[in-house]
Amino acid sequence: MIPLVIAAENTPLEILKVSADDKTKRHLENLGLLKGATITLISKNNGDVILKVKDGRLAINSDLATKIYVG
Repeated sequence: MIPLVIAAENTPLEILKVSADDKTKRHLENLGLLKGATITLISKNNGDVILKVKDGRLAINSDLATKIYVG
């Protein structure tokens, strides 16, 4: 289990844990970022990440990306 910010690019990743407050977790779940979901890290830039979630893309800042653990 590693934080999203240090995961490898262009490989399917499964979200194992989200360490955030309840409001943030609900927001991420609405975006498709919930435990057990499969995502792909498209690119990283100074800790900020762009993800492929289902059929769309999503940009997440470094603070939030460090709270999402993948494996």
